[in-house]
Amino acid sequence: MIGYVTLGTNDLPRAVAFYDTLLASLGAKRAWENDRGVGWSTGRGPSLAAMKPFDGKAATAGNGTMVSLLAESREKVDEVYKLARELGAADEGAPGPRGPKFYGAYFRDLDGNKLCVFRMG
Repeated sequence: MIGYVTLGTNDLPRAVAFYDTLLASLGAKRAWENDRGVGWSTGRGPSLAAMKPFDGKAATAGNGTMVSLLAESREKVDEVYKLARELGAADEGAPGPRGPKFYGAYFRDLDGNKLCVFRMG
């Protein structure tokens, strides 16, 4: 159903460095790039892009908007969250169970976009 997700950035080189490292830890690599943005993919499922807004205005993080990244294990959730924090992401909720089957961690990227890394089961 979802083809791709775009997160706005005001500093494309900084966002690209952040996501190159973070998404590589989940098996993704650059799928495309141009002067306005870069997209990453694992080769299956939706892709994620960081882009300068098309209208030329400042990128802002949406209140209530969040992108969730699926991890292969709870250990991978912990690893990705730790890596995001080392890369400068802000904490929005440390790794842990959120209900009987959901294990997740929350952070904001360098532009304030909220992300979750999670594992079901």
